[in-house]
Amino acid sequence: MNEPHLLLTGPELALGMPRKEMLRTYHAWENDAGTLLGFGNQVPQSWETREAGWERQRGNMNFPQFEVVRIHDHAPIGMTTLEINRFTRSAEFVMVLAPEERGKGHAAEAARLTLNWAFHVAALRTVWLKVLAPNTAGTRAYEKAGFRHAGRLRRAGFWMGRPVDELLMDALPEDFPWPSVLTGTSSEGLQNT
Repeated sequence: MNEPHLLLTGPELALGMPRKEMLRTYHAWENDAGTLLGFGNQVPQSWETREAGWERQRGNMNFPQFEVVRIHDHAPIGMTTLEINRFTRSAEFVMVLAPEERGKGHAAEAARLTLNWAFHVAALRTVWLKVLAPNTAGTRAYEKAGFRHAGRLRRAGFWMGRPVDELLMDALPEDFPWPSVLTGTSSEGLQNT
């Protein structure tokens, strides 16, 4: 396996470029029962569909994906994605962690690194996400990363086969207190220059 190409590094994790040789691992994470539950999906995605989408996604500048890598051993532990709307300079955030890496505090750092990229590199105005209301662990991790509650879509998702609310959360550069991992300057500092 090739070493990951790291883009941004945090205290314990880094964001790297996705690797084609990891596609079967990504597919396994995405189709894990816990992932499907968290996303509110009812069916897994076929390997053929995932494989066919690889090149299309890699060539789409509005769909940057990042491999989440543990720094101390360069092990891939998840993926984050920004689905960018270039007209509004906003993006939807999506994350998936390897099943064995959940509950270890990685979600907040992975989300924070992705927000750092979104605000300090991609110059986005806002990043938003949807999380199912029963997913309290996810909600707490997103709050730790800098997301705030922005609304609720009633009965818009499914959890354990039952309709549940989806919570909308968003983050703005001025709400993001962490400095750029590239320059050490906060979003607020960048806006005042």
